[in-house]
Amino acid sequence: MKKEIEMSPNRIVAFLGKPHSEFTREDIVKFIRENDVEMVNFMYPAADGRLKTLNFVINDLDYLEAILTCGERVDGSSLFPFIEAGSSDLYVIPRYRTAFLDPFAERPTLTMLCSFFDKDGRPLESAPEQTLRKACRAFTDVTGMTFEAMGELEFYVIGDSDETFPATDQRGYHESAPYAKYGDFRTRCMAYIAQAGGRIKYGHSEVGNFTLDGKIYEQNEIEFLPVPAEEAADQLMVAKWIIRNLAHQYGLDVTFAPKITTGKAGSGLHIHMRIMKDGRNMMLSDGRISDTARRAIAGMMELAPAITAFGNTNPTSYFRLVPHQEAPTNICWGDRNRSVLVRVPLGWSAATDMSAAANPLEKPVVRDTTQKQTVEIRSADGSADVYLLLAALAVACRHGFELADALDIAERTYVNVNIHKDENRDRLAALSSLPDSCVSSADCLTRQREAFERHGVFSPAMIDDIACRLRAFDDLTLRRDIEGDNEAMLALVRRHFHCG
Repeated sequence: MKKEIEMSPNRIVAFLGKPHSEFTREDIVKFIRENDVEMVNFMYPAADGRLKTLNFVINDLDYLEAILTCGERVDGSSLFPFIEAGSSDLYVIPRYRTAFLDPFAERPTLTMLCSFFDKDGRPLESAPEQTLRKACRAFTDVTGMTFEAMGELEFYVIGDSDETFPATDQRGYHESAPYAKYGDFRTRCMAYIAQAGGRIKYGHSEVGNFTLDGKIYEQNEIEFLPVPAEEAADQLMVAKWIIRNLAHQYGLDVTFAPKITTGKAGSGLHIHMRIMKDGRNMMLSDGRISDTARRAIAGMMELAPAITAFGNTNPTSYFRLVPHQEAPTNICWGDRNRSVLVRVPLGWSAATDMSAAANPLEKPVVRDTTQKQTVEIRSADGSADVYLLLAALAVACRHGFELADALDIAERTYVNVNIHKDENRDRLAALSSLPDSCVSSADCLTRQREAFERHGVFSPAMIDDIACRLRAFDDLTLRRDIEGDNEAMLALVRRHFHCG
C-alpha cells in the first residue's frame, strides 16, 4: 500500500496519504477545504462516447456535502437516445475514487466521474459504465476471478508543416526529436493523465507520419498499465479528454479516428487483458500461456465478429481493417505475432537476468515478472465507447469459460506464422474473417446477441439500438464504392474526424 502512495503524481492521493480506491466523502471535503478549491466538476460519459461536464461553485460547506452526497439532476434524453423526453430526469452521483484536480481550470477545481441513477435511485441499467460493471460482475460470478484491462491509446497530432529534420514517411515508430515534432506535447499529456490518476506504462511516437495540405500528421501512443476494467475505462476516458484539451491549448488538432487517408497507418485502440485471482496473474502456468488464458482467448475467437459492433463503430473503422495491412482482419491468435487478431506479447519468461547482463556491476535480482503477462486484442479503434468495448471483451472472455470445447477452439485458431505471406495462403483461407462494414458488424451482433445478453449484461434494447445505429451508416459496399477516390475518402474522414 505504501508503494501505491509513494511518489504518486495525483495530488489528492499524496495529500491524503491513501490510495484513490479508499477515498471517502470526508476525504474529498477535507482536501477541498485545506487546499482552497473553489469549484467542483462532475463528468460523465454519454452515448456519443465523450465526457460531459457539470460545474459547481462551492457556496458553503452544507452545499458541498449536499452535492457530494445527493449528486444532481440531468436531462437523460439529451445524453442517451434510448431515454424518452417525457421521463428523462436522471441523477448523477460522483464516484469519490475518481477525484483529481482539473489541470485546465482557471480556478482551483476538483473533478470526479459520476454514475447514472434512475428515478427510483437504482443504477441506470443501460448506462455505459453500469454495463461494464455488470459485465465484470458476471465474469467473476462465472469464473471466480477478476477481469483487468488496459489500453494502447493511438492518436494523430496535427500541426503546421515544419520542413526541418523531416521524418521518414511511415517510419515514425519510437522516433526521437527533432524528427518527431510532438514529443513535448505527448509527455505533457502523460503528466496530466498521471496527475488525474491514470496508471501509465509509457508513451512514444508511432509508425504513422505524413504531410497533407500543409499540415504535419504525427502518430503517437500512450499505453497504460492493467487495472480492474472499470478503472481502465475511466482512465481512457479522462486521457482522451486531457489530450484534446491540451491540444487546444497548444493550437494543435488531435484525432483518434481509425483512418486518416489511404496508404497511411490508421489508429487503433489495442486492449490488453489479464485475469487475476487473489493477487496472482492467471494467464501463465509453468512459464507458458495457461488454460485459463486459452479459454478466454477462445471466447474472443467465437465472439470476434460481434465485438466489432462495440470496437469499430463508424465506416472509417473498416478502411483500417483491410487485408494485408497492420490491422487484423482474420480471426486467429498467436505468440508475439502482429498479423493475428489476438496476440500473446513477449512475457519476460526467459530464465536469465538480463539486467545483470546489461549492468555488470549489479547483483542478480529475482523479480516476479508473471504479473506482466497479458493477451492483446488488436481490432478496436478510437471510435469505440470504451465502457461498452471493455464490457464486450469481459463478456467474450467469460464466454470462453462457458464453452465446453474452448480449448479445442483455441487450438484450431492458433497460428505461429505470418498469415499474410504467400507461402501461408492455405492457412489464411481456412480462417474466418472480421466484418468489413458497420452493416455487417450489426448483422454479426444480432446473430451472437445471446452471449452479450446472458446474465443481464447488455439489455435487448441496447443491442437493438447499437445494431440500428450501425445499420444507419448503410455502408455495406462503401469500401468498394469509393476505392481509389481520395476526395470521397477525405470527406468520409472529415465526417468522423472527432469520433469517440
